[in-house]
Amino acid sequence: MPSDADLLERFRSGDVRALARAISLVERRDPTVRDLEDALRSDSRLPGVTGFTGAPGTGKSTLVDAVVSLLRTRKQSVAVLATDPNSPFTGGAILGDRIRMQRHALDPKVFIRSMGARGHLGGLSLASREAIRLLGAFGFDEVILETVGVGQSELEVAAVADTTVVVLTPNLGDSVQMIKAGILEIADVFVVNKADIDGHGRVVAELRTMLNMAPKTSWKPPIIPTVATRQEGVEQLWVAVLAHRTHLEKTGKAKELSERRLRDETAEVAAELARERTRRALREDPTLAERLLKDGTPYRTAEEILRTRTDN
Repeated sequence: MPSDADLLERFRSGDVRALARAISLVERRDPTVRDLEDALRSDSRLPGVTGFTGAPGTGKSTLVDAVVSLLRTRKQSVAVLATDPNSPFTGGAILGDRIRMQRHALDPKVFIRSMGARGHLGGLSLASREAIRLLGAFGFDEVILETVGVGQSELEVAAVADTTVVVLTPNLGDSVQMIKAGILEIADVFVVNKADIDGHGRVVAELRTMLNMAPKTSWKPPIIPTVATRQEGVEQLWVAVLAHRTHLEKTGKAKELSERRLRDETAEVAAELARERTRRALREDPTLAERLLKDGTPYRTAEEILRTRTDN
């Protein structure tokens, strides 16, 4: 196993295996990654971050693949973090998204990585934020987050991305149901993918109606039809993403978002450290654990642990 100094040297030399190793440390919540992050702070620059979410079957991976191809024609480097579901017991992530993007596998300016939450509530957004900083320090221009679009993960992606793209398709009745379930609120750009299928006009019309009924805001999400398999509409999609970024900068919301996310991340890290301290205290102090089981007072026990115990 390489030392911290070796890992830092390899990272700075552009060794992609060192980047992969650093992200693995982040996923495992290994505290040794802190020294690496501190050493890289002077190299740090934040890449643009775009999140893609939507129901399974909407063609998100194909669309992300098409966006990667577009960015590479513009000589921009791009990293894809495919935020997969995983087992809370084994932490094993599904690698289907990486398999579908194999045509970029030999391109040194493209990095594709599946990430999972390792069974931690909120763990995906925390790990993603750290991974994005590492990708920025490594020199990537753009980072794309892709989620499976079920449960909490889509909201976590929206909490991390500068721009959230919600992908819908005409052949899934669940698409509009997703909007009704509240995903309308996190979308900065809507994509109706597979626009060569009958019914895409109906989805666009329903979306437009919903947006017209929504409370007025300074940014109205555009609706972009695409056929990702033929690269159609992908350039217009990226124009919309860049327009949203410009809007955030001009209105001051980019700075506001950045500051809020830093505060939120600090709160998440504090909660993670508190959970670990509490588990360790209950594991190492049989008397405390026995009293908890006897009295059934988790709040009182937790307060006692946080008030009286510190890490050595």
